[in-house]
Amino acid sequence: MAPSSQPPVLPVTQQGAAGSVQTSQATVWVLAGKAQDAFNLALAQKRPWVDLFDRSQLAKPESFSEAITRARKNSYYFRINYSLVLTGVVVLSLIFNPGALFFLLALLAGWVYLYAVRSEPVVAFGRTFSEREVLAGMSLFTIAMIFMTSVGSILITALMIGGAICFAHGAYRVPDDLFLDEPETTGGFLSFLSSGTGPQSHV
Repeated sequence: MAPSSQPPVLPVTQQGAAGSVQTSQATVWVLAGKAQDAFNLALAQKRPWVDLFDRSQLAKPESFSEAITRARKNSYYFRINYSLVLTGVVVLSLIFNPGALFFLLALLAGWVYLYAVRSEPVVAFGRTFSEREVLAGMSLFTIAMIFMTSVGSILITALMIGGAICFAHGAYRVPDDLFLDEPETTGGFLSFLSSGTGPQSHV
């Protein structure tokens, strides 16, 4: 009786690594879709720019505590507008510093390649790296490169300038004509990320 033949052993290690890459890419696209939904939700909550620049509602605060109170109320009501102002200041700072802009675009290209284009596992020095190791390594590399170069100081300076502009506007803008939809304590620039719907007016 002839011995029974056994099926060939498949290289499950390589298939598992490729499947991990595909799963990582799918996760990235899901997160990108959620980010797009959050961005659309944020734009839907944006207040009219006419209200933001209404000169008839600008007045010098009588005290520092009043300035803080105004800024807190306005930071909630105009939180999306202020976020766009901050983004605009950062973008302008990068435009006037093309070296930093090119550096960030290069980092972005690296992330896109690793998590949107790459179809094979990362192999270096004869070792195959898992997706978690790739993510940790790329994150540490990005943080180190940003704060070890002038890019970090440019971004921090831009955020400080943008924050000062938003605070100055919030301190001088009288919020008496604004109808807040939620308690002031829930306000913030990015509070829309924790809510699934836009602000609703109370009757």
